Amino acid sequence: MWEYFTDPVYAVYAISLCLFIPVFLLGVIAQIRVQTVFAKYNGISSSSGISAETYVRNFLESSGVYGIRFAAVRGSLTDNFDPRSKTISLSDTVRGSSAIGAIGVACHEAGHAVQHDKKYFFSSARLKLVPIVNFASRLMWPIFIIGYIFGFASPYTAVGRIFIYAGLVVMGLSMLFSFVTLPTEFDASRRAYKYLKTCLLPEEAKGVKKVLNAAAMTYVASFMMSSLQFIRLLALLLMSRRRD
Repeated sequence: MWEYFTDPVYAVYAISLCLFIPVFLLGVIAQIRVQTVFAKYNGISSSSGISAETYVRNFLESSGVYGIRFAAVRGSLTDNFDPRSKTISLSDTVRGSSAIGAIGVACHEAGHAVQHDKKYFFSSARLKLVPIVNFASRLMWPIFIIGYIFGFASPYTAVGRIFIYAGLVVMGLSMLFSFVTLPTEFDASRRAYKYLKTCLLPEEAKGVKKVLNAAAMTYVASFMMSSLQFIRLLALLLMSRRRD
């Protein structure tokens, strides 16, 4: 029993279990915060009265990026940039709004368009990982369900280890995707803020930065969760091999 407290592998597994709830709560808090910060600054109009979409168009033009399409998307904070079709989709609460929060969110997506045009390394890497991660994730869930139904999921059986290895691959890809996403999102926000602080009042620019920082924390929480899941599965596999 003492090995659970002295063996590093058992300790790592125990720590990963203990951290699951705090990291999960961090993700929930980050989501709540981005909603509340956006709601606050989306109620404060910029002194210019210019719409978020116009700011985006000006940002793209000043960055030498052309040929970007615009589309409308329903919902709140559903804004996105699709590099395959070179389309920026702006939500109902952002597109025509002149609020500080809307401007920050819209220009963040424009930042992704600039990244794509300039062939930013992490942005290109994330784009290549998307189909691989999606395929692996879709394949993994049926495998796990079958494994649990037939009792194959135990790490102390040969077949069970196959499931653990498969889980490690999927979680590893997910962790890699989250890792690549971090600099991509931070860089898009950096580009947006760098542009906006030249055309907004100082207090308005501070509001934009708070919105962008709140959004960034959701990606940090996602990376922490995927890393924790990978570490837990790896420790579980090492524990099963030691038991043999």
